[in-house]
Amino acid sequence: MALVVICGQPSSGKSKAAIFLAEALKESESKLQVRIIDEACFHLDRNQSYANMPSEKNLRGVLRSEVDRSLSRDSIIIVDSLNSIKGYRYELWCLARAAGIRYCVLYSDVEETVCRKWNEDRREKGEACYDDSIFEDLVRRFEKPDRKNRWDSPLFELWPHREGIEKSSPAIVDAVSYLTKKVDSKTRDVKILQPTIATQTTRFSDANSLYELDKATQEVTNAIVEAQSHALGGPLNGVSVGKDLPTVNISRAVGLPELRRMRRTFIKLTGQTSLSGPPPPSDSESAKRMFIDYLNRELGTS
Repeated sequence: MALVVICGQPSSGKSKAAIFLAEALKESESKLQVRIIDEACFHLDRNQSYANMPSEKNLRGVLRSEVDRSLSRDSIIIVDSLNSIKGYRYELWCLARAAGIRYCVLYSDVEETVCRKWNEDRREKGEACYDDSIFEDLVRRFEKPDRKNRWDSPLFELWPHREGIEKSSPAIVDAVSYLTKKVDSKTRDVKILQPTIATQTTRFSDANSLYELDKATQEVTNAIVEAQSHALGGPLNGVSVGKDLPTVNISRAVGLPELRRMRRTFIKLTGQTSLSGPPPPSDSESAKRMFIDYLNRELGTS
């Protein structure tokens, strides 16, 4: 039914917020199944998990895969981790979109100096804490959520240092209301993410499918670049890629770096092996049609 991403600096009270949110959801009238996914689920040590980039990448992959397997229409999944990289939050948002469920971010906003003190206090008490070098590195690389981003919205903000964390905290109350509110034709403040063709189509089981996808998307990208060069900076009313294929609805100049980024994202989403969906395209025309549909959706929201 929903995916909740807990976000914040190290030692900012995220786990406590996740526990209170889970308790508040379980006590709500909806009686939903709630599960918290965190490092502890896999007996992972936080310092070892963030000791270097390969370890951190592995941690994100493990958490992401478990989220992917756990999403359903009758449960709420809470991801309790740093979730400090916006690109990773985007990946989680894509999983929610592919599942066709609600999504939100709960941000524990605490100043660095306070987080540092809380981390030191935990060390003195013999509780789990971050080594100083790892703590400083994580603080430096933290990317604060921005409600203007699709993958950071809706954003519910907690201020544990000023207000503490309780089940009655305004951000938790608002999040529970958003996650449990019944949706009908009159509901406007709750957004159910809708899967796209790119997120529905997922399983590429052989090298030929991957080759056709790579080739087809490159041909579409080349057609767009060529059409823009012929326009000489003038307006475009769309780009025709081939007979019997839909038009790429482009009305502004789209640079090659942006096209390459969108192409990489599309291939990554389409190649996800753990999402459910119809069989992948086995021919170039079908792959082109999928990519054009993806471009039209993404360019239409930019």
